[in-house]
Amino acid sequence: MSETTLLDRPRFFIDGGWCEPEGTERHVALDAATEEVIGTAALGSPADIAAAARAARAALDDGPWSRTTGAERAAAMRRVAAALEARGAATAELVSRENGMPIGLSRLTDVGLPVNALRYYADLTEALPLEEVRPSANGATLVRREPVGVVGAITPWNYPQALAMDKIAPALAAGCTVVLKPSPETALDSYIFAEAAMEAELPPGVLNVVLASREASAALVSSPDVDKIAFTGSTAAGRVIGAECGRLIRRCTLELGGRSAAIVLDDADLDVLVGGLTGAAFRNNAQTCTTQAASSPRGIATARWWRRSPSSPAPRSSATRSTRPRPADRWRRRRT
Repeated sequence: MSETTLLDRPRFFIDGGWCEPEGTERHVALDAATEEVIGTAALGSPADIAAAARAARAALDDGPWSRTTGAERAAAMRRVAAALEARGAATAELVSRENGMPIGLSRLTDVGLPVNALRYYADLTEALPLEEVRPSANGATLVRREPVGVVGAITPWNYPQALAMDKIAPALAAGCTVVLKPSPETALDSYIFAEAAMEAELPPGVLNVVLASREASAALVSSPDVDKIAFTGSTAAGRVIGAECGRLIRRCTLELGGRSAAIVLDDADLDVLVGGLTGAAFRNNAQTCTTQAASSPRGIATARWWRRSPSSPAPRSSATRSTRPRPADRWRRRRT
């Protein structure tokens, strides 16, 4: 995608095709480096979420996907992986422009990881038997693997393709159908999943993509057509989702992020500390849920660091140089 190209995403991917939104709300996507507008996308309403959930339910109950063999699902998933891989260069660039991710990391996490995840779960579902007889004290037990149902996948903006595929791939492998609700901050790249699904000829309703605000997303969590919620995001939002799923006796998987402290003790090897914190603290511009911040009791390690040698400066990571905060950094502060 060239820097002069504007992407307009005015519709949602529901039931195998592009659907007009019920409302008129739009999200404006900005380039993380220049703050220039790079595209716009429609924001869904509860009615749009409900339409996607109904399509996923119909595809599960009446469509072929949940009754396919593991080999048939594996073949379809490999076609999706090939379609994503073919779009890899454009996807990596687009995500980097949306959230400021270094391009090398974007190629790894927004192209390589999703493609590999699809192929891994394709191999897994192809190899697993549908039924298994297990011996028991009273004879034998027949274990039959069946899909959970409709999966509502709610994903964040920092690793948008990888974290979405962490939910989509195992769901498809199990024969589930999916409603993906991506973060508005990375609205544009989420449509690549829809394009790949269409190219791979997934049955209508197996994968649905609806961009929505946090308020509209609540409709996905409470939808009567959804059987499981898979969420990656803040602890505060996870508490609300977990409480609602508990009220409904609904399965949920919560991956909740936050900064972790790396405690530096007085006898720490500071060279090892510096080398380790470069990757642990600054990966993806520190926009990672496992990001660590160094914490030193009573400043002991800090004082030792600067007394290392009167003639040489303390070691530092090049990633710590002072720069103007990117828009994505401001988004993180506003959303947490």
